[in-house]
Amino acid sequence: MESTESYEPDSLSPAQMAALHRSLRGSPSGGPSGVLPGARPGPGRRSVLRAAGGGLLAAGGFGALSACGIPAVGKSEGGIAADDRSAKEKRLAFSNWTEYMDVDKKKRRPTLAAFTKRTGIEVEYTEDINDNNEFFGKVKPQLAAGQDTGRDLICVTDWLAARLIRFGWVQKLDPAQLPHAYANLSAQFRSPDWDPGRAYSYPWTGISTVIAYNKKATDGERITSVSQLLDEPKLKGRVGFLSEMRDTMGMVLLDLGKDPAKFTDDDFDAAVARLQKAVDKKQVRRFTGNDYTADLDKGDLAACVAWAGDVVQLGLANPDIEFVVPESGYITSTDNLLIPNKARHKRNAERLIDYYYEPGPAARLAAYINYVCPVDGVRDELAKLDPEAAANPLILPDKAMAAKSHAFRSLTPEEETAYEGAFAKLTGS
Repeated sequence: MESTESYEPDSLSPAQMAALHRSLRGSPSGGPSGVLPGARPGPGRRSVLRAAGGGLLAAGGFGALSACGIPAVGKSEGGIAADDRSAKEKRLAFSNWTEYMDVDKKKRRPTLAAFTKRTGIEVEYTEDINDNNEFFGKVKPQLAAGQDTGRDLICVTDWLAARLIRFGWVQKLDPAQLPHAYANLSAQFRSPDWDPGRAYSYPWTGISTVIAYNKKATDGERITSVSQLLDEPKLKGRVGFLSEMRDTMGMVLLDLGKDPAKFTDDDFDAAVARLQKAVDKKQVRRFTGNDYTADLDKGDLAACVAWAGDVVQLGLANPDIEFVVPESGYITSTDNLLIPNKARHKRNAERLIDYYYEPGPAARLAAYINYVCPVDGVRDELAKLDPEAAANPLILPDKAMAAKSHAFRSLTPEEETAYEGAFAKLTGS
């Protein structure tokens, strides 16, 4: 058969290529009011390149893969298991993003060390995920060939998790091995459309998209809606939107009263037209990756759509930087734990997933990385470690905050082509 490398699932649109240039996300640690407090340095920082979601199989790709005996999308029956060596081999290999695990002053990882002490399972922890598409390129040849990747547990963003599930390249989890995860997973993360009931994945963290503004640059005016970004005359030429399609278009859809989880082609077209009007009248300064942070800090951008972690990080040094969760809602995404096909220590990996859904370890992790914690029951434990973090709805969303969260729905290959094309034209990518 021909090499599966001839059939590339990851052809990037211009908008996706632009998104590859975004790096450094900070750590949400703001106060409960939504206004950034004074300088409270966050202990953990995650420096990454995150690609825009999606990517398509080239023409003929699915058929060619199926002809080679590799399951086509939607044909998986739960992945391919190997002989599980967990009982005899007390170890597992875990691939994660950089700076996404608690570390002490001696560069040890306390929660992983506690897991090993309790279970006897050694964790080979590797920070080898710098970008979703790049990581997919690493593991795709083995997964496509039905081979072991050498990893028992991986952490990838929701759109890539959805792709791996569709391809049949990850294993179905055993609920009997995940009692804490099943009981403690927060309601807002329980049933994404790409993995209903979390049969294949559990979230490691959540990521929030909000509105940020520099109150010095806005002369003290609070910017609380996407409509203000698009229409407020005093902001003309000083507004930024993100180069990642799902974040920007999701926020515009919400402002139009549309649900990003259920929108139609007409809804998307209306959102594009709304944003295009603002581009045409020079309201929007530019579409950016993470580099919006410098412009926002200086006031060259008065207001923008932003990632909450970046904004809080900026606010540690600049008290003029504030964030707002619009009344219309905000976009959330997740980084997720999955077990690849042919992983040799599946049960050990499931034990580690479950461990991080216990309130104690979950709190220690959240106190360090300061991203949205997906674990219910963690507030009291987190308050002992960091009262400000425990009170921050960007880390532990309250009911009002959770009610405003929306995920951008999964796209068909046809939609992916159309939407990314329209967005690339809009942004000039």
